[in-house]
Formats: sequence, C-alpha cells, structure tokens
Amino acid sequence: MQDAEYIELREFLDRLPGGFPATESGVELKILRKMFTPEEARLTVQLRMFPEPASVIAKRWGTSEAQAADKLAGMAVRGCITSVPSSKEVYYQASQFFMGVYEFHRDSLDRELSELMLDYEDNMHDMAFAQTRIVPIASSLDATSKVADYNRIRSIVKKQKTAAVMPCICRVQQATLGRECEKPLETCLAFGVGASHTVNTGKAHEISIAEALEIIDRAEENGLVLLPTNARDIVSVCCCCSCCCLVLRALKTYDRPADHVNSACRASIDPDRCISCGTCLERCPMDALEEAGSMRVDPARCIGCGLCVSTCPERAISLVSRENVEPIPANYLSMLSRMAKNRGVGFGKLDVVTRFAKVSLIPKMLPGMYRTGLAGPIVERMARRGWV
Repeated sequence: MQDAEYIELREFLDRLPGGFPATESGVELKILRKMFTPEEARLTVQLRMFPEPASVIAKRWGTSEAQAADKLAGMAVRGCITSVPSSKEVYYQASQFFMGVYEFHRDSLDRELSELMLDYEDNMHDMAFAQTRIVPIASSLDATSKVADYNRIRSIVKKQKTAAVMPCICRVQQATLGRECEKPLETCLAFGVGASHTVNTGKAHEISIAEALEIIDRAEENGLVLLPTNARDIVSVCCCCSCCCLVLRALKTYDRPADHVNSACRASIDPDRCISCGTCLERCPMDALEEAGSMRVDPARCIGCGLCVSTCPERAISLVSRENVEPIPANYLSMLSRMAKNRGVGFGKLDVVTRFAKVSLIPKMLPGMYRTGLAGPIVERMARRGWV
C-alpha cells in the first residue's frame, strides 16, 4: 500500500499522549513524509515511550548495536525521536508529535512544511492547550499576592539546575511564510531533561540560570506571554507573541479563550482609578479589554498573562485568582499521563505512578536499571500492555 509506513507512523503517534489525528485531506501524511524518511518511519514505530539504550533497540531492529547507535543518534539530531543523555550513555525513546517532533524540526522548516502545518493546526489545539499554561509576568505580581511559587516565573526558573535557549519555532515558521516578527527570536527556554536533549542534538545552546532570567525580563519588556509546561516541575518556558504563537493564535479565535487555557489568574480593573488611557489595550494579546466609561475586562477572554498590569500608569489593574482552576500536574510525565488518560490511550494507565516521578532523576537512574536487568522486563511488560 502506498504510504503504508507513514500511515503506520501516524497511527503510532496518535497512540502517544498528545495524539496525531488523521484528517480527510491526508495533510498529516504529507507532513510526516517531509519529516521522516521511509526507513525512519519504519524504525520509529518500534520504539517505546520509555528511554532505552541502543543495545536493547538493536535487538528489536535486528541490527548491530553500533549500527543502531549511529542510526538513533542521527534520528535524534534530525528531530524524529528524543534522546536522554546520562553520564554513562545516551538513551532513546519515541517522541510525540507536539510538543516534540514538530519543534525538533525547526532547522528543517521551509515554506512547504510551514504551509502544511498551517493546514493541520486546527487538529493541534487540544494537544497544545493541554501541555501549556499561562503564568503572569513578574512585575504584575507583588510579594503579597496569593500566587503559589509554581505560578511565579522567577521562582520557577530559579529552581532549575540547567537551562538552554533556542529560537522560537513559531516565529521561524511565520518568517518562512514571509511574516517576519519584530519580537526577539531566541526566547524558547528548556530546562533539565529538555535542556539535555536539545543541547545534545544541537537544537539549543546551554545558558546559565541567570541568563534565562534575563531572557524572561526581555520577554516582559517586549510584551511576550509566558507559557511554561503545564506542570509544577517544568521542562520548558515559551515566551510567546499573539501574532506567531500557535497556542495564542488559536486561543484568540475562540469566543471564550479563558475556557481553554490553564491559568491561575485573571485581570481586574478598579474603575475609580482607571482614566481610560487605553494603554492596556495595546498590551492585551486576547482583545480582552474594552472601554465602557472606564476600561473593562472581559473575563471570558482574559488569560491572566499580566501584561496589562505592568504598564497601567494609574495602577488600576491587578490580578485576581480564577475560580475552579484544575490542579496542575506534578511533573512533565504526570502531565502526559493525564493527557493520555483523557484520550483513553495506554500511557494514561501510568497516571498514579507518574505523579510521584522525579523527572530530573530518570537519566541518573537509567544506567543502574539496565545494568541490573530491572528495566528490561518492566518496560517489556508495559509495552505488551500498550502503556509505553
């Protein structure tokens, strides 16, 4: 059958937490043909959503360990799969399409692929919203605000041990379409295992935590919205503009963006202090503000980014807590298992386990797990049940 390996790859990716749904037009197969060679497609579907060494994968592929290691390294650099470096060796696993394979193909984005992605974007909204949340810019919160540390951007970043930065794929994509953005380009931050993979494959360069904080400050100056991982223990922070960002562009098309975003806050205006200067209108990425005597916030459109707060000359705007906010997953794996559980796919069976996982410890634990023979039988059992 024509495209058989790409149909199988699409079905494989759709079984991962984020999903990769089929379309009537088949545009998703065109995207995969641009990103994977037929051989890479056939090999990828034999991987698991658990890091494995080349020696284990080689047996499944029916090749030598050296050949498997070389092919896996190349596929990771090309953006087809994820690498997990440890002090001993590099481990490899399947990567979901978004956020994952798509972002890892930033260097190979051309106009054709960008246009294909635009055609497919409507199918990515749910997976994009589930993996991101909005945290307020630092200056919109004072020390007494009742906002947890995991919703304070500087506290989030200061807790990290390693960091990396890379160009924003959304601005790169728009540039290939002739829509250059004036906002800073190098604004996508990765931390921990996210930093390790992107640095190891040449997708990003390592920076200090102090440098990461400087990028966050520049993002605020440029009116960018902060979108970290939808977890308390994050692996990334995107600094986004509403003209380029997939998440923000999608949210803006909805009548009620607030219903689709993970955010702990919303803006509130004191009408007695507001002078209707309109400064906030220029900063709001969701068109959530309107003039009605004094300025008014539409709570259905406000995503709680705080950009309007920091530039209000009369300090008439503040952030207040949103009601009925869904609890934030403990970590990246817990976020993925919640997504999988909601979609009814295998990785969701690990929801109880992943919420207690310490993602930063996984690369340190892998060598011992495979050396003692503990990992092999466990991963094999989970794979037979369709969990990984």
